[in-house]
Order: sequence, then structure tokens, then C-alpha cells
Amino acid sequence: MTIALWCVLIAAILPLVLVGISRAGQRYDNRDPRGASQALEGSRKRAHSAHLNAFEAFPFFAAAVIVAEMKGAPRGALDGLAVAFIIVRIVHAGAYLGDQAPLRSAIWTVGFLLTIGIFILPLWR
Repeated sequence: MTIALWCVLIAAILPLVLVGISRAGQRYDNRDPRGASQALEGSRKRAHSAHLNAFEAFPFFAAAVIVAEMKGAPRGALDGLAVAFIIVRIVHAGAYLGDQAPLRSAIWTVGFLLTIGIFILPLWR
């Protein structure tokens, strides 16, 4: 498996880590998990929002990597951009948890541009 495909797996796991942070030390209500999420406050609420945002970013990133893999994008560039995306998404989650809204938005933009870069990589094969 390529580094880029491993990054897809990591990107799929990241939202689960973030929801774990939002739930840490709290009793889980399996009857109404969405209702419990709406009652979160402070850093737990931000962790839950980061969790949702990570899920929103995942399909575009996964599709970009799969397309780039299928179309024979340059291996080094693809792996590098995929790793950069994962790093950026981890920093994004940190900015979310740290309540750094302007930084978070800038980092989100970098992640989005990296994903576009992955999509267009096959043009340079």
C-alpha cells in the first residue's frame, strides 16, 4: 500500500479520535448520542465540531487520492501532498481545540488547496 493510501486511512480515523476527545470523561448516552452532542460546551463542543469538519474533509481527500492513484500521479509528489494534508488536518484540529478561529480557517484553506493539488497531480505524469 502506498503512503498516500495510508494517509486516506489516517484521515478516516482522525474524526474518531476527535469525537473521543469530545467525549472523554463523560458518560455516553447511547439512546440519544446526537442530543448529547448538542449539550456539549467549550473545548468539548469545539472537539465535536472538529470531528464533524474532519468527516466533511474526508470524502474530497479520499477521492482525490484514489483518482491520483488511478491516473498514475507522480509517486513522490502524491505521497508528499497526502502527508502534508494529514499534518495540516492535525494542525487544523489543534487550532479548533485551541479556539483559534482565524488560524483554523487559514489552515482549512491550505488543506483544501492540497486536496486540489492532489486531484490535478496526474496532469504532470
